Order: sequence, then structure tokens, then C-alpha cells
Amino acid sequence: MSNDPKRFLRYLEEERKASLLYRSLATSLEGERREALLELADIEDRHARHWIAKLTEAGIDVPAAPTDLQADDQALVARAHAMGVEDVLAHLEQVEEAANSLYDDEPEAPQSMVEDEASHAEAFQRMRTDSPVLPIRGAMKAPGPDNPEPWHRGDSSGTARAAVFGISDGLVSNTALVMGFAGAAPDNRTILFAGLAGLLAGSFSMAAGEYVSVASQRDLFRREIEKEASELATKPEEEQKELELIYRAKGVPRDVAAATAAHIMQDPKLALDTLAREELGLNPDELGSPVKVAVSSFIAFAIGAVIAVIPFLFTSGTLAVVLTALLSTTALLIVGGVVGKLSGRGIVFSAFRQLLWGAGAAAITFAVGRIIGVNVT
Repeated sequence: MSNDPKRFLRYLEEERKASLLYRSLATSLEGERREALLELADIEDRHARHWIAKLTEAGIDVPAAPTDLQADDQALVARAHAMGVEDVLAHLEQVEEAANSLYDDEPEAPQSMVEDEASHAEAFQRMRTDSPVLPIRGAMKAPGPDNPEPWHRGDSSGTARAAVFGISDGLVSNTALVMGFAGAAPDNRTILFAGLAGLLAGSFSMAAGEYVSVASQRDLFRREIEKEASELATKPEEEQKELELIYRAKGVPRDVAAATAAHIMQDPKLALDTLAREELGLNPDELGSPVKVAVSSFIAFAIGAVIAVIPFLFTSGTLAVVLTALLSTTALLIVGGVVGKLSGRGIVFSAFRQLLWGAGAAAITFAVGRIIGVNVT
């Protein structure tokens, strides 16, 4: 870092430029977003006064503050007025992230200034959140009197998702496999062996994949929470301010946001839980169980896969093929309907979409099996 005090001129210019831009953008907004931008501008003005004092101390003339925006900032303000502020806020978030290190190696910048600059990108990110929600303890609550909207349910563990997709994958893949062998017209024992082999191989593959996926995700989430706990222990004031800005960006009034953040920070356990939910978007109580998801995936795939095998356990030939087609068609419609019910996409639409893909895969593999079987024989 150079010792030339003229470097303070660049810092002053950047702070003044940001303040003028934020105040200009605030004219296109209202409510808490406007207040947040004005507060950011006040912070930049405070930083500017710091550098003015340093320049005066060094005997360097302080230039007059700009009254007009630079061309690129004028374009941003014009875009905000014409098309809305969302993409402008996203742009400013990226700019602030790139400028986070402006004062990292500057000995004349107080620590509070460094922390202010580091929090600006987070502030812009939160300002792009449109849902004004008062903070509550426990962002994800079970259905009941305290949760009047039980249809908003989360499955962060991934168990239900793994079960639904496991059944669907097992049904489609093993039906296609069995029909492919049936098309090749081998004996009943070969078809049965192929179906059971596909059931076991697919179930183990599904379970292993889900286990690794959820375990890796859980490790990542734990690491993020541990980092947040470290920051909470070493920089509690910065984390409190960050939490206050998060709530303000969501539409909570300034005094309520400040009081809520201060109250939460009095309990370290509650503070970590809240920061994990609000800042990281995680629920520490529901990080997911890799074993549970793996077992669920194995069982679900096996349930779907066994449907195509059942007819060949009791009969053979054309009758077994017809029964497999009927059972699989029924199962595809049921699974698709359940998916439609859970997703809200529509039972009929989802059921026939599932049938289209499953029947299409089975028909193609049956035709390929028939062609290969005829050519081989």
C-alpha cells in the first residue's frame, strides 16, 4: 500500500459517487427499500467525511462534491425509472461484491468502514426480496394452529422427493427393461432374471446416489453454519447489523428490525439459528439424513421395479406381457397423479404425462428387443 495521501482522493471520489447514485435511485422507490438506500447513502457520506478529514490533515485540497451523476450512473437511474429497479439492484450487488476489498489493505480505514463495505452487497441482495415478513422464531413450522398455511411445506431432508422419484424411476426403467427382453422372445426364466437383476441393480444405484448427494449437501451446510458461528463469536456487532438489514430489506420497519435483531443477538443459540435461516436459507434442524434417504430410495425404486416382474412370477408368454403392460399402465397413471397432486400441476395432466414417457420407453425397448431377437435367431 502506497503512503501517498493523494490516494485518499480516489476513496473520496468513490464514496461520493456511490452516495449520489443511491440517493438518485431512492427517488424511484418508496417504503423500506427507499429508506435502506438512503441509509446506505448516509453511510457513504460518513465514509466521505473520514477521507475529507484525512485529506485536510495531509494539507491536500478537497475537491467540491459532485452534483451530477456520471454517464454510467445516469444510465442506471434511467433504467430504474423506465424498467424497474430489480436488475439495477442486482447490478449494484455485483459492483459491491467486486469492491469488497477496497479498504482491506488500507491502514487509514477503520474496521467499521471495512465492515460497512462488506455488508453492502448483502443489503442489495436482500433489497431484491419482495416479501415483507416479520421475523419469527423457526422459519419452518409444522402445520397446526401456529401455521395457518399448512400447504407451504418443505422437505429439506429430501425423503419424500427421493421416494416419489424412486418409484417413478423403478417403474419406468424396469418396465422398459422387462419389455425389451420380452420383445426378444427369450424364455420366461431369462425375462424374470433380467427383471430381478434390474430391480436390485437400480435400487442399489439409486440408494448410493442419494446417500452421496445428501451426505455431501449436509457436509456443505454444516460447514456454512460453522463459519456463521465463528463470525457470530468474533464479530457480533457486524452480524447484528447484517440481521437488521436483512429484516429491513424484507419490509420490516427500521425500529422494529433494529429491536428484533438486538433481541435475537442476546441468545447466541437463537442468533445462530436465525442467521442460518435468514442469511444462509438453511434450517439447522432439518439438514437431512443420508441413511434415511438412501433406504427410502432403495425401497421406493424396488416398489416401482417389482411391478413389471410380478406377472412373470405366475405366468409366461403373451399373457405375462399383457399383464405387465396393464399393471405398468395403471401404476404409471397412479404415480403421475400423485406427483400432480403434490406439485399442484394437476392430477390428470401429470398422470398422462407419466404414462406417455413410461409407455414410450417400454414400447421402444420392446421394438428394439424384437428386432435384435429376430436378427439373432
